[in-house]
Amino acid sequence: MAVITDNNRAPHVHIYVEENPNPNSMKFVMSFMLMADGIVKDYATKEDTTDSPLAATLFNEFDFVERVFLSKNFITITKTENVEWVEINSILRNYLKDYFEAQKPVFSEDLPDSKVELNDDPTIARIKDILDQYIRPAVEMDGGAISFSEFDKETGKLSVLLQGSCSGCPSSSITLKAGIQNLFSNMMPEVKEVVAQNG
Repeated sequence: MAVITDNNRAPHVHIYVEENPNPNSMKFVMSFMLMADGIVKDYATKEDTTDSPLAATLFNEFDFVERVFLSKNFITITKTENVEWVEINSILRNYLKDYFEAQKPVFSEDLPDSKVELNDDPTIARIKDILDQYIRPAVEMDGGAISFSEFDKETGKLSVLLQGSCSGCPSSSITLKAGIQNLFSNMMPEVKEVVAQNG
Protein backbone atom coordinates (compact mmCIF):
# COMPACT_ATOMS: atom_id res chain seq x y z
CA MET A 1 0.00 0.00 0.00
CA ALA A 2 1.09 3.57 -0.55
CA VAL A 3 3.31 5.17 2.04
CA ILE A 4 1.46 7.68 4.22
CA THR A 5 3.27 11.00 4.42
CA ASP A 6 3.11 13.63 7.14
CA ASN A 7 -0.10 15.63 7.62
CA ASN A 8 -2.07 12.93 5.73
CA ARG A 9 -1.08 14.40 2.38
CA ALA A 10 -1.33 12.05 -0.55
CA PRO A 11 2.05 10.56 -1.38
CA HIS A 12 3.70 11.44 -4.67
CA VAL A 13 3.83 8.18 -6.58
CA HIS A 14 6.39 7.42 -9.27
CA ILE A 15 5.60 4.68 -11.77
CA TYR A 16 7.76 3.62 -14.65
CA VAL A 17 6.89 1.08 -17.30
CA GLU A 18 9.06 -1.79 -18.53
CA GLU A 19 8.52 -4.04 -21.50
CA ASN A 20 9.13 -7.76 -21.06
CA PRO A 21 9.41 -10.79 -23.36
CA ASN A 22 5.64 -11.30 -23.41
CA PRO A 23 4.28 -8.84 -26.02
CA ASN A 24 0.84 -8.83 -24.38
CA SER A 25 2.01 -7.84 -20.91
CA MET A 26 3.66 -4.75 -19.44
CA LYS A 27 5.35 -4.24 -16.08
CA PHE A 28 4.38 -1.13 -14.07
CA VAL A 29 7.03 -0.54 -11.39
CA MET A 30 6.05 1.46 -8.29
CA SER A 31 8.19 3.73 -6.11
CA PHE A 32 7.00 1.80 -3.03
CA MET A 33 6.37 -1.76 -1.90
CA LEU A 34 2.99 -3.35 -2.61
CA MET A 35 3.65 -6.47 -0.53
CA ALA A 36 6.37 -8.47 1.20
CA ASP A 37 9.16 -9.99 -0.89
CA GLY A 38 8.29 -13.48 -2.08
CA ILE A 39 4.52 -12.98 -1.98
CA VAL A 40 2.69 -12.73 -5.31
CA LYS A 41 -0.96 -12.54 -6.33
CA ASP A 42 -2.11 -13.53 -9.81
CA TYR A 43 -5.60 -12.67 -11.03
CA ALA A 44 -6.50 -14.50 -14.24
CA THR A 45 -10.15 -13.40 -14.21
CA LYS A 46 -12.34 -10.68 -12.75
CA GLU A 47 -13.97 -13.31 -10.52
CA ASP A 48 -10.60 -14.03 -8.85
CA THR A 49 -10.26 -10.49 -7.49
CA THR A 50 -12.36 -10.78 -4.32
CA ASP A 51 -9.38 -9.93 -2.07
CA SER A 52 -7.99 -7.06 -4.19
CA PRO A 53 -9.96 -3.88 -4.85
CA LEU A 54 -7.11 -2.72 -7.11
CA ALA A 55 -7.23 -5.79 -9.38
CA ALA A 56 -11.04 -5.70 -9.42
CA THR A 57 -11.00 -2.04 -10.44
CA LEU A 58 -8.54 -2.67 -13.29
CA PHE A 59 -10.76 -5.44 -14.70
CA ASN A 60 -13.91 -3.33 -14.26
CA GLU A 61 -12.55 -0.07 -15.66
CA PHE A 62 -10.67 -1.45 -18.68
CA ASP A 63 -12.16 -4.13 -20.92
CA PHE A 64 -8.75 -4.76 -22.49
CA VAL A 65 -7.28 -6.03 -19.18
CA GLU A 66 -6.94 -9.81 -19.43
CA ARG A 67 -4.81 -10.57 -16.34
CA VAL A 68 -3.39 -8.70 -13.34
CA PHE A 69 -0.30 -9.88 -11.47
CA LEU A 70 0.91 -8.19 -8.27
CA SER A 71 4.37 -8.62 -6.77
CA LYS A 72 6.57 -6.78 -4.29
CA ASN A 73 6.86 -3.42 -6.09
CA PHE A 74 5.28 -3.98 -9.48
CA ILE A 75 2.08 -4.82 -11.30
CA THR A 76 2.15 -6.77 -14.54
CA ILE A 77 -0.91 -6.22 -16.68
CA THR A 78 -1.70 -8.53 -19.58
CA LYS A 79 -3.87 -7.00 -22.29
CA THR A 80 -6.16 -8.50 -24.89
CA GLU A 81 -4.87 -8.84 -28.45
CA ASN A 82 -7.26 -6.24 -29.93
CA VAL A 83 -5.40 -3.20 -28.53
CA GLU A 84 -1.80 -1.96 -28.78
CA TRP A 85 0.32 -0.83 -25.84
CA VAL A 86 0.92 2.55 -27.44
CA GLU A 87 -2.83 3.21 -27.10
CA ILE A 88 -3.19 2.23 -23.43
CA ASN A 89 0.21 2.49 -21.75
CA SER A 90 -0.13 6.05 -20.46
CA ILE A 91 -3.82 5.54 -19.62
CA LEU A 92 -2.95 2.65 -17.28
CA ARG A 93 0.08 4.41 -15.82
CA ASN A 94 -1.94 7.54 -15.01
CA TYR A 95 -4.81 5.48 -13.62
CA LEU A 96 -2.47 3.59 -11.28
CA LYS A 97 -0.76 6.83 -10.21
CA ASP A 98 -4.12 8.44 -9.36
CA TYR A 99 -5.29 5.27 -7.58
CA PHE A 100 -2.25 5.13 -5.29
CA GLU A 101 -2.08 8.88 -4.70
CA ALA A 102 -5.69 8.67 -3.49
CA GLN A 103 -4.40 5.99 -1.05
CA LYS A 104 -6.92 3.41 -2.20
CA PRO A 105 -6.27 -0.16 -0.98
CA VAL A 106 -4.42 -2.84 -2.91
CA PHE A 107 -5.94 -5.65 -0.82
CA SER A 108 -9.04 -5.92 1.32
CA GLU A 109 -7.06 -7.65 4.09
CA ASP A 110 -3.43 -8.07 5.10
CA LEU A 111 -1.38 -10.75 3.37
CA PRO A 112 1.03 -13.03 5.23
CA ASP A 113 4.65 -11.89 5.23
CA SER A 114 6.11 -15.17 4.02
CA LYS A 115 5.36 -18.72 3.00
CA VAL A 116 8.22 -20.52 4.75
CA GLU A 117 7.74 -24.25 5.14
CA LEU A 118 9.98 -25.54 7.90
CA ASN A 119 9.32 -29.23 7.17
CA ASP A 120 10.71 -29.26 3.64
CA ASP A 121 12.71 -32.29 2.59
CA PRO A 122 16.41 -31.32 2.07
CA THR A 123 16.13 -31.88 -1.70
CA ILE A 124 13.03 -29.67 -1.91
CA ALA A 125 14.70 -27.05 0.27
CA ARG A 126 17.73 -27.00 -2.08
CA ILE A 127 15.46 -26.67 -5.15
CA LYS A 128 13.60 -23.76 -3.54
CA ASP A 129 16.90 -22.14 -2.60
CA ILE A 130 18.16 -22.32 -6.20
CA LEU A 131 14.85 -20.92 -7.47
CA ASP A 132 15.00 -18.04 -4.96
CA GLN A 133 18.70 -17.22 -5.34
CA TYR A 134 19.33 -17.66 -9.06
CA ILE A 135 16.08 -17.75 -11.00
CA ARG A 136 13.38 -15.69 -9.25
CA PRO A 137 15.25 -12.34 -9.48
CA ALA A 138 15.67 -12.69 -13.26
CA VAL A 139 12.05 -13.73 -13.76
CA GLU A 140 10.83 -10.81 -11.63
CA MET A 141 12.86 -8.40 -13.79
CA ASP A 142 10.65 -9.51 -16.68
CA GLY A 143 7.44 -8.92 -14.71
CA GLY A 144 6.78 -12.50 -13.74
CA ALA A 145 7.19 -14.99 -10.94
CA ILE A 146 8.32 -18.57 -10.58
CA SER A 147 7.67 -20.86 -7.65
CA PHE A 148 8.14 -24.49 -6.71
CA SER A 149 5.18 -26.76 -7.41
CA GLU A 150 6.43 -30.34 -6.97
CA PHE A 151 9.40 -32.64 -7.47
CA ASP A 152 9.26 -36.34 -8.35
CA LYS A 153 12.42 -37.95 -6.92
CA GLU A 154 11.96 -41.12 -8.98
CA THR A 155 11.86 -39.42 -12.38
CA GLY A 156 13.78 -36.24 -11.50
CA LYS A 157 10.91 -34.13 -12.87
CA LEU A 158 10.58 -30.66 -11.33
CA SER A 159 7.33 -28.75 -11.84
CA VAL A 160 7.36 -24.98 -11.39
CA LEU A 161 4.51 -22.48 -11.45
CA LEU A 162 4.94 -19.55 -13.86
CA GLN A 163 2.88 -16.41 -13.23
CA GLY A 164 2.61 -12.82 -14.40
CA SER A 165 4.22 -12.03 -17.74
CA CYS A 166 5.62 -15.59 -17.88
CA SER A 167 2.16 -17.10 -18.07
CA GLY A 168 1.41 -17.57 -21.75
CA CYS A 169 4.65 -15.91 -22.90
CA PRO A 170 5.94 -17.32 -26.21
CA SER A 171 9.55 -17.37 -24.97
CA SER A 172 8.87 -18.96 -21.57
CA SER A 173 9.40 -22.51 -22.87
CA ILE A 174 12.80 -21.51 -24.28
CA THR A 175 13.75 -19.85 -20.99
CA LEU A 176 12.58 -22.92 -19.12
CA LYS A 177 14.62 -25.40 -21.14
CA ALA A 178 17.67 -23.32 -22.10
CA GLY A 179 18.05 -21.42 -18.85
CA ILE A 180 16.36 -23.01 -15.87
CA GLN A 181 16.83 -26.67 -16.80
CA ASN A 182 20.50 -26.08 -17.69
CA LEU A 183 21.11 -24.32 -14.37
CA PHE A 184 19.56 -27.20 -12.44
CA SER A 185 21.49 -29.82 -14.44
CA ASN A 186 24.73 -28.09 -13.37
CA MET A 187 23.78 -27.40 -9.76
CA MET A 188 21.53 -30.40 -8.96
CA PRO A 189 22.02 -33.34 -11.32
CA GLU A 190 19.11 -35.17 -9.67
CA VAL A 191 16.79 -32.70 -11.45
CA LYS A 192 16.45 -34.28 -14.90
CA GLU A 193 13.58 -32.24 -16.35
CA VAL A 194 11.85 -28.95 -15.57
CA VAL A 195 8.25 -28.42 -16.66
CA ALA A 196 6.01 -25.40 -16.25
CA GLN A 197 2.50 -24.96 -14.99
CA ASN A 198 0.99 -21.64 -16.02
CA GLY A 199 -0.72 -19.81 -13.18
